[in-house]
Amino acid sequence: MASSLPRTAAVSAVVAAALAAGLLAGASTSVADTTDAVRIHDIQGSTRISPLVGQRVTDVPGIVTGVRTYGSRGFWFQDPEADGDAATSEGVFVFTSSKPTVSVGDAVKVSGTVTEYVPGGLGSGNQSLTQISKPAVTVVSSGNPVPAPVAVTAASVPDAYTPEGDPAQEGSVNGLPLKPGSYALDYYESLEGANVRIGSSRVVGPSTEHGELWVTVKPGENPNRRGGTVYGSYTSQNPGRLKVQSLVPLAEQPFPTANVGDVLTGTTEGPLDFNQYGGYTLTARTLGTVQDRGLQREKTCPQHRSELAVATYNVENLDPTDPQEKFDALAKAVVENLASPDVIALEEIQDDNGAKNDGTVTAGETLRKFTDAIVAAGGPAYAWRSVDPENNKDGGEPGGNIRQVFLFNPERVSFTDRAGGDATTGTGVVKERGKAALTLSPGRIAPADAAWENSRKPLAGEFVFRGRTVIVVANHFGSKGGDESIVAHRQPPNRSSEVKRVEQAKVVNAFVKDVLAVQRNADVVVLGDINDFEFSATTQALTDGGALHAAVTSLPRSERYSYVFQGNSQVLDQILTSPGIRHFTYDSVHINAEFADQNSDHDPQVLRFRP
Repeated sequence: MASSLPRTAAVSAVVAAALAAGLLAGASTSVADTTDAVRIHDIQGSTRISPLVGQRVTDVPGIVTGVRTYGSRGFWFQDPEADGDAATSEGVFVFTSSKPTVSVGDAVKVSGTVTEYVPGGLGSGNQSLTQISKPAVTVVSSGNPVPAPVAVTAASVPDAYTPEGDPAQEGSVNGLPLKPGSYALDYYESLEGANVRIGSSRVVGPSTEHGELWVTVKPGENPNRRGGTVYGSYTSQNPGRLKVQSLVPLAEQPFPTANVGDVLTGTTEGPLDFNQYGGYTLTARTLGTVQDRGLQREKTCPQHRSELAVATYNVENLDPTDPQEKFDALAKAVVENLASPDVIALEEIQDDNGAKNDGTVTAGETLRKFTDAIVAAGGPAYAWRSVDPENNKDGGEPGGNIRQVFLFNPERVSFTDRAGGDATTGTGVVKERGKAALTLSPGRIAPADAAWENSRKPLAGEFVFRGRTVIVVANHFGSKGGDESIVAHRQPPNRSSEVKRVEQAKVVNAFVKDVLAVQRNADVVVLGDINDFEFSATTQALTDGGALHAAVTSLPRSERYSYVFQGNSQVLDQILTSPGIRHFTYDSVHINAEFADQNSDHDPQVLRFRP
């Protein structure tokens, strides 16, 4: 996978940073120096940064264990004569830039410069990959047996994920001695570049178009009933997860299709890589077989005639240029899997020409196609309300102008229209006949607040169901873009994007408190793609002062998820309720995130209650 920085630039930068931080254990700073009689374990060393980084090495011996002819081209080789130190890997990657001319089983001698490459660039916060660059390779013989793989198992991977970073190095673990018997990330790092294998393992992240999937080697680790592994806190990272990617190019051999809960059976074996899209990756020279366990898409229960059903669904950049098949599949899900909710808050509805960046902001054609598809699928004739954004002011794909939209079934619920809402005019709360009412409906909440800069503004609307008013606020908070991953060199990783979401949550919380100040028992539903976990500071800010309750917490912990990221089933989409909504049923309807064939990458959420 390509870095956001040129490979040489990333290497030079990380070398300079490592030198400045004093992480090189007395190594020379000159790339002209030559180190003779070096073995691979000397290059890898017992920390994440090679003690020989920046130095030339000569005639390093080993056996080729894997060859990559796409993306970051190169090969892995391994020393069959191990040093007996569990912290030092016996394998390393050789970056050739062009298609390698060696084959698996070749005995080689490699000369070159030891470098540290940061996949994704220094700004990503990722750990670095130790490698040999600008190599000169001599093939000594061919057809040699590949060094025996290290078995990665439930017992070999520690339950603790990572040590705390060194405060003296701004929280980095780069300079800490590896403790592969104590921490999972240290264990994987001690095998970086080495030949490893896993046995039959449960799939916890579905296969993708990039030819990859996620498995767990710890089947008892935070499982859910559908086969996934649940991410329930910042310290429950699930160390048994491991990404699997084939060394064979997709054009030569299609990657198997796998859903969560399937099993990758047999033996999967190859070098252990580190890349920007998930960290430690078994690059499979030998790939097991996927055993289909028959995961089915869920269907929620229909609402009782006296219940109001409110849903949220991120439809992933829907616009009229999408194939009709996507509209039809999303519509079928609304009717058959969500049981045609009375109100649906949609996120990522794009404008009428999608990503074409020509100033178009209306989305009537997008919504007409979607609502027509719902009718064709046997659902109700939904009406809609929304507020068009200013062009390119709400983030998302440039030119797409994503926004939140309310769909509602006019045969079951009515919308209270109060004119005047636009992209820059915010709605307020007033008392009307003793009840809380919106000044604008639909209207945006505090659109000029700095919290919403380059982000979607909340959409508020006033609905009436069986004579009872319900105020609904649809949200799409800022993304996690820019956050360091859980395999970052800084531990705990920096979650910089959380700052903005917390500010957004405070604005929404204040708005709900304004409603409750006017009417203490008002029915308020806040929902959408919150882009954050149920245990996060964002959710804490939303629920501050008891103004809202995160309804997903009514589910068993193993059922709390709407999204699968790098093998972790986690909450991003939420519905929150005001104190007046005392009794409800909640369902995270799993129809997308666990499947290779997705109509969206999010699972919709449904809340049913009697206003």
